[in-house]
Amino acid sequence: MKLKQLGKDGPWLSEIGLGTWAIGGPWEWGWGPQNDQESIESIQRALDRGINWIDTAPAYGLGHAEEIIARALKGRRQNVFIASKCGLVWNTQGKVTNNNRPESILREVEDSLRRLQTDHLDLYQFHWPDANTPIEDSWEVFIRLKEQGKIRFLGVSNFGVDLLARCEARAHVNSLQPPYSLLDRHIEKDILPWCQKQGTGVIAYSPLQSGLLTGKFDKSRLAKDDWRHRGKYFKEPWLSRNLQFAEELKSIAGRYDKSLIHLAIAWVLMNPVVSCAIVGVRRASQVDEMLGGSGWELKKEDLAEIEQIRSKIFS
Repeated sequence: MKLKQLGKDGPWLSEIGLGTWAIGGPWEWGWGPQNDQESIESIQRALDRGINWIDTAPAYGLGHAEEIIARALKGRRQNVFIASKCGLVWNTQGKVTNNNRPESILREVEDSLRRLQTDHLDLYQFHWPDANTPIEDSWEVFIRLKEQGKIRFLGVSNFGVDLLARCEARAHVNSLQPPYSLLDRHIEKDILPWCQKQGTGVIAYSPLQSGLLTGKFDKSRLAKDDWRHRGKYFKEPWLSRNLQFAEELKSIAGRYDKSLIHLAIAWVLMNPVVSCAIVGVRRASQVDEMLGGSGWELKKEDLAEIEQIRSKIFS
């Protein structure tokens, strides 16, 4: 697995990281039922295949994903870079709300350390901005936690340029985790140029657009409580257009003897500002499927054809 540096001064990570949103199991924004043993096998398969980092969050299954990771990493923690988050908290009814207040962050980091059975988090990130809390107050807590050795690198997720700049003014933002895929390219205009200038590593999430770019998506097979029933990319008229786009990309992938999954991941990784991409799995076999997205690039003429297809379908 090819390694890339996270930003200008971060660690060297496998260019594909393991996402654990789905393995948390049922919750308000979950993917339906999940088998814990399959989750553990998936994590261990990923590590055996050269993936050296895992992305997670307390909200994934309301703490369950972090607990599963701890079980999977028995005896292997020292070789794995763990990225977790804070800011999405839940009440006794399981209702999730956004909270980046300092006292909440301090509580959350201790809870994550306990669930993950570790004494530090390699990367800690705000999951989403909190409009009710000044980012400077939240960021100062991150800086203090780094000084204490509880976190190693400071990151954010789903932030725009304004909030990024306000954080950078106090301490370097090691990484940003935004959505980025062939179907969602909004970060190209302002956010990627800012990250490139500042040396902030970009960890792209959802390069397969939550399954739409796998070439296998079938909405009728989604679990009843799968969050995608509510997702904007999964509603008409966009769903049909997205699936048409995916279908037309298959022939380009075939020229390289690759699958659509491989093409979608490789396209994201070709952006020079992108350090890594997160790919989530639910079964060990899916780990093997995603590995073909690493270590190759599309030719210029094929990139141009992708743009033509995109323009035809979405203009």
